[in-house]
Amino acid sequence: MLKVVSRPLVRLAERYLPTAFVFAVVLTAIVAVGALLATDSGPVEVVRAWGDGLTGLLAFMTQMALVLLLGYMLANTGPVRRLLERLARVPRTPAQAYGFVALCAAVASLFTWGLGLVVAALLSIEVARIGRDRGLKLHYPLLVAAGYSGFVVWHMGYSGSGPLAAATPGSFVEDQLGHTIPVTETIFASWNMLAAVVTVIAVVGTMMLMAPGKDDRIVELPKGASLEDAQGNDPIETTEGPTPADRIDTSRFVTLAIGLFLLAYLILYFAQEGMSLTLDIVNWTFLCLVLLLVRNARELGQLVAKAAANVGEILVQFPLYAGIMGIMTATGLVAMLADFFVSISTETTLGVWAFLAGGIVNVFVPSGGGQFAIQAPIFLDAAKQLGVDPAIVVMGVAYGDQWTNMIQPFWALPMLAIARLRIRDVMGFTTVTLIVTGVVFAVTMVLASL
Repeated sequence: MLKVVSRPLVRLAERYLPTAFVFAVVLTAIVAVGALLATDSGPVEVVRAWGDGLTGLLAFMTQMALVLLLGYMLANTGPVRRLLERLARVPRTPAQAYGFVALCAAVASLFTWGLGLVVAALLSIEVARIGRDRGLKLHYPLLVAAGYSGFVVWHMGYSGSGPLAAATPGSFVEDQLGHTIPVTETIFASWNMLAAVVTVIAVVGTMMLMAPGKDDRIVELPKGASLEDAQGNDPIETTEGPTPADRIDTSRFVTLAIGLFLLAYLILYFAQEGMSLTLDIVNWTFLCLVLLLVRNARELGQLVAKAAANVGEILVQFPLYAGIMGIMTATGLVAMLADFFVSISTETTLGVWAFLAGGIVNVFVPSGGGQFAIQAPIFLDAAKQLGVDPAIVVMGVAYGDQWTNMIQPFWALPMLAIARLRIRDVMGFTTVTLIVTGVVFAVTMVLASL
């Protein structure tokens, strides 16, 4: 059944889906026209809102770039790389390979989305290489799509920007509610953790069922390609023999010392603040792991250089999506959308409508934190009026954000850059993931509201 659904979607995506940058430009045009038609704003107001909004995500862009940068660096440290190579030898059949890549990417994404994307790409390459050497016929685009499908659970986990923002003292959530919402009521709520497990199982099963048959077209990883192809080259040596500077650069002490110092800070922080997670603390946690796992400062610099190459294309597109957010916010378009869903909500359905609204807005503003800042105040106010637990609408918006990433190419860019594929190579498969997980998320919202 899934193969029947996926085949036309794959063909459609391969033929007609443009690059992610073109996708962002098209979305800008759609939102601009929508604002002109649905609000009282004229062309001058729309253009001004777009231009003023271009800088709206600069601070958040820095945090997101750091998450991706550190996730890439952590996945490329020696111990983690060796772990990936061992893991790639686990699957023995094509179906197992697709499901296994999805499982590993999902687990990594629950820790941090940046790590999940990089693990998905690197593990896809290594599983494809080992499978090729074993004589397995593996469809490489489906392997990469399986990895990206694992990303669909990221906002349920440790780096979920919406729940973390709700738990951060001084945030707009605290100003609106008079208190923060601890992660024990969102990320670590029993119903959310159970939903994460069910979602992962559903995604893994979906990827396994989409394994190509004997008569289906299979595009394998090119011969000779390997995990190392995704990495940069070492710098050219210009001196003869090791210098004192070289010895410092290759000393384990430097990175270990600052890593331990950062570890001491994190221990003190959690001892004094408890599980009060913020996006910054998530970043410092993974920076600490990177510093403890790399061999020296030279390796650290090499990892930064390799990671930066995969961050660049995302940074160029952030202003475009910030401009879209500027139009939607300044013209009241996003408020109109959220108000519509709130107007048809009841105590039982508010979480579902928050999820659907979050999914729609995420297509135009693929920033978990950015769209949470726009939508959450409206849904939190509705939750207060209807007597609904605010944690439910927080996770509803979070679910919607992660859900439509499966048809929004923005966050696939770094993974595809490593895997050397185009967005149209994988989007047909991930659209099936969107359909399957949408059912899981909607049911979860209903049950959590009962």
